[in-house]
Amino acid sequence: MDENLLRHRCKKDEVMKQEYYFQQMNREEKQVYRAMYDGFTALAPEFPVLRLEGKELAEIFFRLRLDHPSIFYVSSFTYRFFDQADSVHLVPEYLFEKKKIKEHQKALEGRITRLLRPMQELTPEEQEKSIHDFILENVTYDKLQKQYSHEIIGPLQHGIGVCEGIAKTVKLFCDRLGIDCLIAVSEADPEHGVRYRHAWNLVKIGGDWMHLDATFDNSLKRYGTKRYDYYNLDDRQLFRDHQPLIAPVPACTKKDAFYYRVNRLSLTKTEEVGKRLKAVLRKKQPCFVFHWRGGAWNRSILEEILREAEAQAAAKDKHVWLSVNYQQSVVQINFTDQPAREEILTEEANEGEEKA
Repeated sequence: MDENLLRHRCKKDEVMKQEYYFQQMNREEKQVYRAMYDGFTALAPEFPVLRLEGKELAEIFFRLRLDHPSIFYVSSFTYRFFDQADSVHLVPEYLFEKKKIKEHQKALEGRITRLLRPMQELTPEEQEKSIHDFILENVTYDKLQKQYSHEIIGPLQHGIGVCEGIAKTVKLFCDRLGIDCLIAVSEADPEHGVRYRHAWNLVKIGGDWMHLDATFDNSLKRYGTKRYDYYNLDDRQLFRDHQPLIAPVPACTKKDAFYYRVNRLSLTKTEEVGKRLKAVLRKKQPCFVFHWRGGAWNRSILEEILREAEAQAAAKDKHVWLSVNYQQSVVQINFTDQPAREEILTEEANEGEEKA
């Protein structure tokens, strides 16, 4: 495809496509949304918008930036108004000087074009996996939560990000490739150890919406293996360990798109596990990850799986230990030359930080 045509199509897609939150707004909110978009993209020092309450303006600003990850350079805003006026003057707070913003935009556009070029001829399913794997291979969770880690420049220019920056990067890539995608945001729940809101994506492939949480999968790669525990989940699966949403999103009801099921890694019998482990050990692979779909899911089943794994490993003079994502019923069986200190470890997908 001609590069100029691709660039034109990408820009058009970004403006006109994937504006999920815009579509949920009333007429006045849409008017403010468009005025904000035009003002921010023009890098205007200030501009008028329809007069609404400050809380309403802040909510529109928040949702606009979920729809348009390319607006990475506006952190907040203030506004001025006059009595009896129908509008307020909105004053953006830009992260960088105007010249620096344009430099970042140019650098980002070049990097995005290079990254997406190999994906152009892939199927939507293959594109989704390439985007997911890009995050796992190239992005580290930013425990310091720098401001730019909440934007696409964190993952794309610095190789770090928090859930918001990661979800925005996934959406930007999907937008450019023509995959329907939006960003979902859940509530914080400090009483239960969830200190912050969390962001992830919904993607629509083959006519069905599905949850894709690259941040949670990224937090599970700590043992060196790509994980797909949060890849194409339905609502029932996803909300086992995600908080309620701050705003409604489309229902995700497709049950058979989960990565492990599609790739025949959703097992129902310990005998199946044993057969797979034989092949894994024969190929000298360091681990095996699978989803358990065999009914009961408890410590007794895990110990049964562990005994099966130990029997297979002993034939190759290996030791084993399990790392388990209980909420999503996913097990990683790890092979080592030395006995492990603990045979069964609990993994908890989270914002990238180990929980005490």
